[in-house]
Amino acid sequence: MITIILATISSFLASIFAIPSIITVAKLKNLYDKPEERKIHTLKIPRLGGMAIFVSFTFSILLFGDFNTIVGAKYIGAALIMLFFSGLKDDIIILSPLKKLYTQLLAAGLVTSFTDIRINDFHGVFGVHEIPFIASIALSMFMIIVITNSVNLIDGVDGLAGSLSLIISLTFSYLFYQQGELEWTLITLALSGSIMGFLFFNFSPAKIFMGDAGSLTVGFLLSLFAIHYIESNSPMSSIGSHIRSAPGIALAILIVPLYDTLRVFILRAINKTSPFKADKNHLHHWLIKNGQSHGQVTLILSIVNLVFIFIAMALKDNAAYIVMLVIGSLALIVGQLPIYFYRHKISDIEADEDVQEQIEQSLYPEYKQEKKS
Repeated sequence: MITIILATISSFLASIFAIPSIITVAKLKNLYDKPEERKIHTLKIPRLGGMAIFVSFTFSILLFGDFNTIVGAKYIGAALIMLFFSGLKDDIIILSPLKKLYTQLLAAGLVTSFTDIRINDFHGVFGVHEIPFIASIALSMFMIIVITNSVNLIDGVDGLAGSLSLIISLTFSYLFYQQGELEWTLITLALSGSIMGFLFFNFSPAKIFMGDAGSLTVGFLLSLFAIHYIESNSPMSSIGSHIRSAPGIALAILIVPLYDTLRVFILRAINKTSPFKADKNHLHHWLIKNGQSHGQVTLILSIVNLVFIFIAMALKDNAAYIVMLVIGSLALIVGQLPIYFYRHKISDIEADEDVQEQIEQSLYPEYKQEKKS
């Protein structure tokens, strides 16, 4: 336990001390995330925060970790390095979405093929339990890529991606600790420490952004946590608590970034636009349209994510498909609220304008004549 605490503290300190130097270098070399039409921020902000997260996390686990119990740990490290440099290149000189996707496919394939981090059991969802090896690889790769990109896409408001990632990582650390998996607890808490250090400089007004180097590596790690948690609670597993609702709990833990990503991709498909084409249709964009500040958006979506986690925990004794159905249904309802409130506000404004015009016409007959002319 002392080792775990030291790993958390060291990653936090390494992150919080590294970021001021990174900000200084970014300013000297003009490495900014410049304002654009599709972006919310209006100032030039360095986007190399991922360097501090990755380096502090790696430093901590190499110093305090013992990965004899994690099959193929070296392949996880290799995949993380690939994603980090892919994201870093995109942060500095821009990388095409397809090239980033190829790197993610390679990293996901490396981990699912040479480690035991993959979904082998459906926990009875759709009446399916054990699945073939090839299907297991394909499903696990798909999950890794979706979760990785969900963190990347939710990174649009000061503090949001970092806060949600911290909540997710801390939740998995608690679950792994409950299962007695101390190495996975160390990894999750080391990541939590590095994110906490980063958040000191990322809350509104942000002094630095996570960037793709951060969001891709953090998202990748969170996807591994989710897959390992689900699989460790499989009836076939020799570890874990064999919680049959594990897939539903994992869904709830990741609900905000997952729902937002799947919703946006479906809308882009309906509108026949590229799934990689950026827009302003994310949940945080709709909350901003409703008048919320960056800090309020981060607080609202963080609370929503926590509420979903508590709901899933309360339902953990039920079958996985029941928990997933409840969480999915609630997400569909809650996810539409920002859009509903925005459209309702616009309707009220238009109605007020119509009423005002009717009043003007009734009081001043010449007003109608002026409008016509």
